[in-house]
Amino acid sequence: MSETSAAYTTALNPVTGEKLGQIPLDRVADLPERVQRARRAQEKWAQISVKDRMPYFYGVLQYLTQHTDELAETIARDTGKLRIDALAAEVLPAAMATHYYIRKAPKFLRTKKLFPANIAFLNKRSEVRRVPYGVLGIISPWNYPFAIPFSEVIMGLMAGNAVILKTASETQMVGQTLKQVFEAAELPKDLFQLVNIPGREAGPGFLQAGVDKLFFTGSVPVGKALMKLAADTLTPLNLELGGNDAMIVCADANLERAANGAIWAGLSNAGQSCGGVERIYVQRDIYAPFCELLKQKTERLRVGYDRDFEVDMGAITTERQMESIQKQIDDALTKGAHILAQSQLPGQKEWKNFMPATVLMDVTHDMDVMKHETFGPVLAVMPFDSEDQALKLANDSYLGLTGSVWSANRAKAKKLATQIKAGAVTINDHLMSHGLAETSWGGFNQSGIGRTHGEAGFMEMTQSQFIVDDWLGNLNRDLWWQPYSAELYNGLKGLLTGLFGSGPILRFKGWWALMKILPRMFKDTIIE
Repeated sequence: MSETSAAYTTALNPVTGEKLGQIPLDRVADLPERVQRARRAQEKWAQISVKDRMPYFYGVLQYLTQHTDELAETIARDTGKLRIDALAAEVLPAAMATHYYIRKAPKFLRTKKLFPANIAFLNKRSEVRRVPYGVLGIISPWNYPFAIPFSEVIMGLMAGNAVILKTASETQMVGQTLKQVFEAAELPKDLFQLVNIPGREAGPGFLQAGVDKLFFTGSVPVGKALMKLAADTLTPLNLELGGNDAMIVCADANLERAANGAIWAGLSNAGQSCGGVERIYVQRDIYAPFCELLKQKTERLRVGYDRDFEVDMGAITTERQMESIQKQIDDALTKGAHILAQSQLPGQKEWKNFMPATVLMDVTHDMDVMKHETFGPVLAVMPFDSEDQALKLANDSYLGLTGSVWSANRAKAKKLATQIKAGAVTINDHLMSHGLAETSWGGFNQSGIGRTHGEAGFMEMTQSQFIVDDWLGNLNRDLWWQPYSAELYNGLKGLLTGLFGSGPILRFKGWWALMKILPRMFKDTIIE
């Protein structure tokens, strides 16, 4: 949590209220000047070869390895999450991603030769280059305040961009830690900058300051508002928005694994995961035993403040999010849902921002918990009778970030997975694909635009530029250049007929008409 005054943000531990630090606020009016500084640094950085950029980032990898405990502790105290969640879902994936991109960036950014698509243009030799955008603006959220911006920042820098990062006001201590991580790379001055400005001002401020591309992770309404603002300058956006993700459990699934997976993917980080399990659809034959397993495991969860690692679920990061979660639970109960299971709350009354892990049954799709992202420790379970019904239910959403299928039959599971309308679908697992550096991350429908992570995400940091080199550039003109004439028209038509006409005679006539206009390429005047 945080408190913002006119001059600084005071970072507070959301559980204990402990003051963690004070971070000065930056002025939105200064963003244009900061963008210009970043642009000057980026122009020099882009001149360095990709191979020569990579050694800078070994310093980042070393820092992550040498300061693991410190990083996990900072993330946990700033968000209320557990240190194991911070390590497993934030620090460890960041280190693995760094190593992966150091190895793969030169390949991703390599200039690629293109073979001519048609024999008629063998002299036109093309290649495609990946060109950095320039200055990237990144606005990151509070739920995974380290891992989410980390990958975007490191890919952006490796690709030759400058980066200005705005971390969430609620997690400013993690933002300061990210600054220290990238300072370990000893990058050129102003190439990476961290700003602390209020969230409602960040997007408009970045766009007005002239960033070349904006990356935003957050809610659907804010993403839509940014798209409208970006339209004025046609600034490209990459949006990673909400999820209300479905888990399909088939009758032949390993129920123990499925229930454990639902607990982890739905309730780790206190359910504050845009790609976590929220809606669980269970084949009716196994609905009762699965629900019983889920009930037992939920009730055994240890909820509390992480002091000795002997805790399974931490706190909600903000009071506002607690209110939003409770509102969805109340809506479901009012409309006929029932609570199947709840965990106990910690006994310390002085601790704040804790909610019990909750499993709802008798849910329907007219309830908010099934229609919208909950972003909290709530699982809603519903039976299905056929695979077609399961897919219909899973796809009955305006969001489509992730999904999962649980079955012992991998072929069947894969077939079902391909029919789920989501950007990432896992089989017998869920949520963890965000930690795989090689897989892209992003959603269908209103879950976002663009991708991060993996090669697809790396490409989002660059624009494609095509270079076409004419190997016959010493000739005076191309075949179709002026002056125009009936003979030119017939000759060009002959090219079409020679390539694609039906029958050898027609094709021969086409090539003959083409041959008659070839001499014009050698003439030294446009007047014939």
